[in-house]
Amino acid sequence: MDKLWAQFLPEMQERVGILSAAADAAGGLDGEGKQRAASAAHKLAGVLGTFGLARGTELARELELSYSEKELGGAMSSEKLKEATAELRAIVESRK
Repeated sequence: MDKLWAQFLPEMQERVGILSAAADAAGGLDGEGKQRAASAAHKLAGVLGTFGLARGTELARELELSYSEKELGGAMSSEKLKEATAELRAIVESRK
């Protein structure tokens, strides 16, 4: 499993980066930006689930739903988006 984690880590870090940028731009995020963030969160949810990181999967799913909303903030405030993304980053980084 450690070998697989190392293989997927750069992609996971990139996806967390997409989510961080989206959280920082929350109010000014266009449709394409929301779609990109939702996709990154969706992919993270799956990968983190594979590695048994249930909290990471839960956070990623919450973010996916938030970015899938027509009006950003429908599910999470800008502050909550940033908090969830920071926690997600910590989960990914702590598994190294």
